[in-house]
Amino acid sequence: MPILDANTFEFISRSADKTRRIGSRLGEILKRADVIGLTGDLGAGKTTLVQGIVRGWGSSDLVTSPTFVLVNHYRLPDGTVLSHLDAYRLKNALEAEDLDLEAMLSEGPLLVEWADQIMEALPGEHLLIHMEWLTEELRRMVITYQGDRYRRMLNHLKEGMVMSY
Repeated sequence: MPILDANTFEFISRSADKTRRIGSRLGEILKRADVIGLTGDLGAGKTTLVQGIVRGWGSSDLVTSPTFVLVNHYRLPDGTVLSHLDAYRLKNALEAEDLDLEAMLSEGPLLVEWADQIMEALPGEHLLIHMEWLTEELRRMVITYQGDRYRRMLNHLKEGMVMSY
């Protein structure tokens, strides 16, 4: 569980649809080489959030968990690729590096489920979202950031939530 401090924002999503809308808001501003890490237990809503991020980013590709294939790629018509990595089955950061994270980041944004498994392989600046299952509908999200770009992303997310929630 992340420690709550000045670089942290905590809130409760009240439905899967709201979780997707939060993700969509983030997806709207994703750029090449952006990294969003997701942590939390099975069923916490990580893939649901990714569905929203991919939709907000502009891809109409079907989003599924890449647990067994490790990485799914979603595309835009201009050729930009968003990579969705599931690190659950990786033993350590070295295995993640073998997947060529640098190449993924050069093609577009990178979303990493189970990011805590491979933090050493991820760039120092990133957005990290820890999710917790509270009830069938409620999810707690704690978002932390490292770096100015990600502080701006979090502020964008907060502004959208004030306007729509």
